Amino acid sequence: MNIQEFETLFKEKVKKDYRTKDIDEFNKYLIKNNIDVSFLKDELLKSDKFNRTYFKVMLSKYNNIEEKLEFIEQNEKLLNDWWHVDQLPQFLGKSLNLELAYEKAKVYVESNLTFTRRWGYVIFMPSLVKDKKSFDLIVSLLKNDNEYYVIMAEAWLISYLAIYHPEKTYKYLSDCNLNYDIVGRAIQKICDSFRIDIEYKNKVKEIRKKYK
Repeated sequence: MNIQEFETLFKEKVKKDYRTKDIDEFNKYLIKNNIDVSFLKDELLKSDKFNRTYFKVMLSKYNNIEEKLEFIEQNEKLLNDWWHVDQLPQFLGKSLNLELAYEKAKVYVESNLTFTRRWGYVIFMPSLVKDKKSFDLIVSLLKNDNEYYVIMAEAWLISYLAIYHPEKTYKYLSDCNLNYDIVGRAIQKICDSFRIDIEYKNKVKEIRKKYK
């Protein structure tokens, strides 16, 4: 199959607007019929239209989590926006464990590529944050960054820590070396969460005073 044939198939199978639900159904069809989409890599250098399809279908070919992560690493330059990074955990299944994620994240957060650094934080969400051992490992990775999408990933990850490790997260935010760019956004995300009670939110809001 080439890109022209693929475009024809896409138009045939995806009748509605370009919605995630419709794309996922299309991806299931491709996987079920063992259709090779490796040629899409060249197309993604021009447009990210088929990014979700490329990563979903290609990653489905690997049963081994190490091979899946290696594939992502080999294609990291295609991760050129927040959405295409944030979708990756759902493509990895349940085989990724905290220890492996941490070892990989230590490398990712040092990358000179913005969205690889974001991936270094997003990789833990949502399930790995629940692990009792996750807090200390994750906060050891947090550091100041100048890129908005990395800052937001760190803030998002901290808000997840607040759900599963509330007291540790409160103490961390009260006395950490992160800039307010990260801490302030983390507090806001905590306050926006439906899974955190109002008493905790009010307590966390008080931390803002330390930065003013």
